[in-house]
Amino acid sequence: MSKVALITGATSGIGKATALLLAENGFSIIITGRRQKLLDEIKHEIEVKYKQNALALCFDIRHKVEVEKAIDSLPKEWQNIDVLVNNAGLAAGLSHIQNGVTDDWEQMIDTNIKGLLYITRKVIPFMIEKSKGHIVNIGSIAGTQVYENGNVYCASKHAVHALSQSMRIDLLKHNIKVSEIRPGMAETEFSLVRFKGDSEAAKKPYLGLIPLSGNDVADAIHYVVTRPPHVNINDLEITPTSQACSFYIYRNA
Repeated sequence: MSKVALITGATSGIGKATALLLAENGFSIIITGRRQKLLDEIKHEIEVKYKQNALALCFDIRHKVEVEKAIDSLPKEWQNIDVLVNNAGLAAGLSHIQNGVTDDWEQMIDTNIKGLLYITRKVIPFMIEKSKGHIVNIGSIAGTQVYENGNVYCASKHAVHALSQSMRIDLLKHNIKVSEIRPGMAETEFSLVRFKGDSEAAKKPYLGLIPLSGNDVADAIHYVVTRPPHVNINDLEITPTSQACSFYIYRNA
């Protein structure tokens, strides 16, 4: 089997684009997510269009028992994971801290931090056993730049930033690479989820500019995971040309 990449949150957006791009470039792909129908469709596309092996695992990354059961069920040939892309993540709600919805907070913390930890903890032993591997954490520019109403989402991505740096140190002696990709404004299902299905509200952040797409970020991930063995990209920030940071955005009239 060719190199194996496991991608979480692969049913749409950055995760789906990454799964397809890595398959196109010769990787066998493990895709995870909560929507079985979409997973099956992507698996079929990888196998038919790109002629690569694909395995779909349907579970909720927020639930430790589900994560452990899914990874423990991997056939031997699929345990040889070369790349783990921790893409599953979300923002829920957009309000000042005093008006925050605690269910939204828990959803973000459980997905963006705890889910990342659960699956990383299960995959790392496979990489340590063979003394190589690459973990790519999908963070956000919100991981270093807070903004109004971002509070808990920003905090969760600050955690991903700190975890990425800590993992890099902890796994150094095991020859395991760790990278963080920190996108700015990317038009995927992200905004639709944040605004809980309100499509009109979800479009507003991207008015007057060309945002990143899932394919743009997938291209950066592909670059990072295909560097020579002696090269590690520690931290890569990518934004639309019209966005300098969380605070400065130029919009056409």
